Amino acid sequence: MKKVLLGTFSLIAVAGCSHNVPVSIPFFSSLPEGVTLVEEVEASSNKVVIPYNKYQLANGLTVILSPDDSDPLVHVDVTYHVGSAREDIGKSGFAHFFEHMMFQGSENVGDQQHFKIITEAGGTLNGTTNRDRTNYFETVPANQLEKMLWLESDRMGFLIDAVSQRKFEVQRDTVKNERAQSYENRPYGLMWERMSEALYPEGHPYSWQPIGYVEDLDRVDVNDLKAFFLRWYGPNNAVLTIGGDLDVDDTLEWVNKYFGTIPRGPEVEQAEKQPAQLTQDKFITLEDNIRQPMVLVGWPTTYRGEDNQASLNALSNVLGGGTNSYLYQNLVKTQKAVSAGSFQDCAELACTMYVYAMGDSGDKGDLTNLYKELMQTLGTFEKEGVTQERLDQITGMAEADAVFALQSVKGKVSQLASNETFYGQPDRIETQLEQIRSVTPESVVTAYDSFIKDQSKVTLSVVPRGKLSLAVQDATFVTPDRTLPEYAKTSEEQLDVRKAIDNFDRTVMPEVTFGVKANMPELYRVHYDNGAELIGSETSETPTVQLQIQLPAGERYVKKGQEGLASLTSSMLEEGSTTRTVEELQAALDMLGSNVSISASSYTTSISISSLEKHLPATLEIAEEILFTPKFSPEDFARVKNQMLEGIVYQHQQPSWMASQATREVVFGDSIFGRASDGTKQSIEKLTLADVKRFYKEHYTPEGAHIIVVGDISKRAIKKQLAFFENWKGEAAPIVRPEAVHTLDKQSLYLVDKPGAPQSIVRLVRRGLPFDATGELYQSQLANFNLAGNFNSRINQNLREDKGYTYGARGYFASTREDGAVVFTAQVRANATVPAIEEFISELDEFSKNGLTDDEMVFMRLAVGQKDALKYETPSQKAGLLSNIATLGLDDDYLKQRNEIVEYIDKETLDALALKWFNPQDYQIIVVGDANSLRPQLEKLDIPIEELEIIR
Repeated sequence: MKKVLLGTFSLIAVAGCSHNVPVSIPFFSSLPEGVTLVEEVEASSNKVVIPYNKYQLANGLTVILSPDDSDPLVHVDVTYHVGSAREDIGKSGFAHFFEHMMFQGSENVGDQQHFKIITEAGGTLNGTTNRDRTNYFETVPANQLEKMLWLESDRMGFLIDAVSQRKFEVQRDTVKNERAQSYENRPYGLMWERMSEALYPEGHPYSWQPIGYVEDLDRVDVNDLKAFFLRWYGPNNAVLTIGGDLDVDDTLEWVNKYFGTIPRGPEVEQAEKQPAQLTQDKFITLEDNIRQPMVLVGWPTTYRGEDNQASLNALSNVLGGGTNSYLYQNLVKTQKAVSAGSFQDCAELACTMYVYAMGDSGDKGDLTNLYKELMQTLGTFEKEGVTQERLDQITGMAEADAVFALQSVKGKVSQLASNETFYGQPDRIETQLEQIRSVTPESVVTAYDSFIKDQSKVTLSVVPRGKLSLAVQDATFVTPDRTLPEYAKTSEEQLDVRKAIDNFDRTVMPEVTFGVKANMPELYRVHYDNGAELIGSETSETPTVQLQIQLPAGERYVKKGQEGLASLTSSMLEEGSTTRTVEELQAALDMLGSNVSISASSYTTSISISSLEKHLPATLEIAEEILFTPKFSPEDFARVKNQMLEGIVYQHQQPSWMASQATREVVFGDSIFGRASDGTKQSIEKLTLADVKRFYKEHYTPEGAHIIVVGDISKRAIKKQLAFFENWKGEAAPIVRPEAVHTLDKQSLYLVDKPGAPQSIVRLVRRGLPFDATGELYQSQLANFNLAGNFNSRINQNLREDKGYTYGARGYFASTREDGAVVFTAQVRANATVPAIEEFISELDEFSKNGLTDDEMVFMRLAVGQKDALKYETPSQKAGLLSNIATLGLDDDYLKQRNEIVEYIDKETLDALALKWFNPQDYQIIVVGDANSLRPQLEKLDIPIEELEIIR
């Protein structure tokens, strides 16, 4: 196992020497013909870097290999230097559209098989599109690497003939659903589109969003999409990056075999940098279905990689990053704003500095006053500037983040791929750290003077519909009608199709020639006399430690009518101690590069701690201070309680929250499980500081607590450093009393009104099972795998790929220690609400009566049984595993037991479970959408309809 060593800076020792090697040197003659070694970076002992070798194929494909045999997995990333910025006016959204098309099968990979092959291999996959690049990636067991290269090469070189008009139309519907879900039907969802339209002139590559405009998607056809692919998706505009447990020689042979014959595409030049240029201030207004107004102000700055970027990033952090920032101190802590902050949005062609503030849902929602306060805060920075001490804190966090980012192969590969695409330099960690270290108080002030002070800006007011008076001022800019060029249809004859000529049969999928085995982490335990238990695992890949203290202080222990008390108590612990303010504590943590956070869940309150190993003693001292000497001041309580109330207002207007709460109320009725998990306006308003202190006294106790430790520290060392916890004495927390739940005996349709919603959330729900690791619940989850438990499941393929009703449909068993629910859900376009319900019912009926097919049994066994290689890689994954073992009382080898179940469970058992759990008549139906337009349609289902007013 490779261990990242400690260097002189006590960061991970992985940097080193870059060698430009002439290929004439005989030592490198073993490289496959057509493969050139460009450079190699080896491990060293004094800098933070990711070791890699960079190659180039004769067709221009850049290949980066980063071996790491610490876990039996590989991560493959193909990044194409094409995003929405490469699109033509009137043809927006093509890069993102093609992200969808790349998963629809290619010449030698059948329709919908790309997802299925990788899922069957025990892997995960996805793709993302932004303004400047599109990437496709998968993480799989190491023995699947050749197969992944075959898959990726087939869609790079053999996609065009598989792109049909039918696939085009289905994915066009899917993209429209995605846009509606992420933009039109999401509070504040259109703000970035409006801001970009005002910042950039029409036609600028960043003046539209990667999702594109619906009108553009509607006016083009499949040949336009093919032409876009042929222009930009050649090997010479791509970077193939592979990291993990790989053999370099074998990998290069495979890469050359599968990718080397793909013809080079048209030449691609670097795009011209185009920072926005404003000649005057612009004020714009967006009316939205929201309750809390927001003001967002943006200034054009520079572009990614420009010399001022590090100082601008520091300026953003000083203005709005964390409790020590100007905006937090002047706006949030004084309760003038619900939230406020700043960030630098940097992309390849242009960057923008943003500051924002959100008003409350009451009297403080007037953005005129909030805008003045925001500008006055910038004026305060002008007068006071920033201290070197604050910059040292920012540097401390950056250095620690650089180490934590290397805990996963995916994280390392993603950095290498991105940096090569935009800079031609795969590893830039040390370069970026040096830039951060070189920032001075003077350079931050200079950045402010150059880009912010007295510079033209765009100010966006997001206000509730019908309340334009709350805007900063009347709009001076409204997005004009788009000036679209005359559409010229692309004919097949215009397509410059390039074909690869192979000397092997590409129709044959590579076979897996060796097995992999993931080893369960070696665990150790410490049982304390005070009733607590520590469970840990030592891992030395990075010099970091992740620790979690879990106390019996979750929302389940809260009395009825006090919902939200556990979360309010955990928030109060983050407000400083009796000896130091929250600002002083945060400054100390930032200097160390550590993090301590507290949050409440259903059954526990968790104190999560992350630290470089060398700083763990100092970090634990801070955690001890936070845990044992909370300040609990009345002033902080009033502010935190108000923030929590406003947080509920924000969260509860989300369609997804409305559907979740409706599910709780329908399935669990008036029981404790039907309560809003984050509290209600009524319950939180009644809470007092005395309630918080009582809950802290009763439930913050070592009796029944668990400590989870994963990192580069021994059992002996961590036990010594946790002596403060071992010496803690306390009584057992009050026990949880069983709760009775009345099960509904007839089917109804519950309609939750969200006026004007362009989409509906459809759910079929029923009572389920409490958690178990290997019993009926787990086996029922296996039965659901092919029904609604993966991308290729029946329900997702039906509603997304066949019908185009939704961006995604799924089903799952949600379980706690005491109870559970079964949920099938999809967010569908409004006019497909009834057909979607009918398809859900049809799929459930068919599956419950006839069970799984033989092919589905094989697929399930392979897909679920081969995931272990991916389960233990990162410290956070290991910590999650240990947390389950500790808090749920599971056997140490429960994952092994599950694998045995997957291997030996028979079809008859799963069919019986399908019949028991998936009968559609046992399910209640929930619809969240525009009630006025939906009710007449829903009545056609001949199911009793009840309008549900959910508890907020």
